[in-house]
Amino acid sequence: MKKFLAVSAVAGMILLSVVACKKKEEQPVPKTFSQEGQAGAPALPPGHGPTGSIGPLTVSVPPDVKGKWSAVKLIIDDKKTKKTQEYTVGLSSELKIPDSNLTVKVSDFLPDFKMNGNIITSASNNANNPAAGISVYESGKQIFPGSGEGGWLYAKFPNIHPFQHDRFGITLKEGVKK
Repeated sequence: MKKFLAVSAVAGMILLSVVACKKKEEQPVPKTFSQEGQAGAPALPPGHGPTGSIGPLTVSVPPDVKGKWSAVKLIIDDKKTKKTQEYTVGLSSELKIPDSNLTVKVSDFLPDFKMNGNIITSASNNANNPAAGISVYESGKQIFPGSGEGGWLYAKFPNIHPFQHDRFGITLKEGVKK
């Protein structure tokens, strides 16, 4: 009987040590905004950090960029007629889209868009991450960007914060140097 208890005790200890030393599964790290914007959304491109509630955004065009660009080239896609047209729009100018009630106002062009906290700027004068600040009006009412937001189109990332409209698509092709 003593032998049976001894064997049972040893077997119990071995079983306990195997169960206690079992490797724990690694828990997946939850994705943060900087990894994926929102669940299922594409990752943000370089220079596009999360904004959260950090206050109003400020655009700061660096001296080495200011005055070096005169316009942007926008691609207007008419989904109704299935025609695409390219327009050159001067900075601080506007474009009335033909056969529509839409007006596009272009504010700034940043060849190397970078966002640092609540400051929007350009990291250089090279077209590494071209972006144009725009507002779109329909019959005089602003429809893009949403209230309190900055409207930016990105040449290399056209699906990041795109202009959405039933009939028209607007994308940034490039900036135009002076």
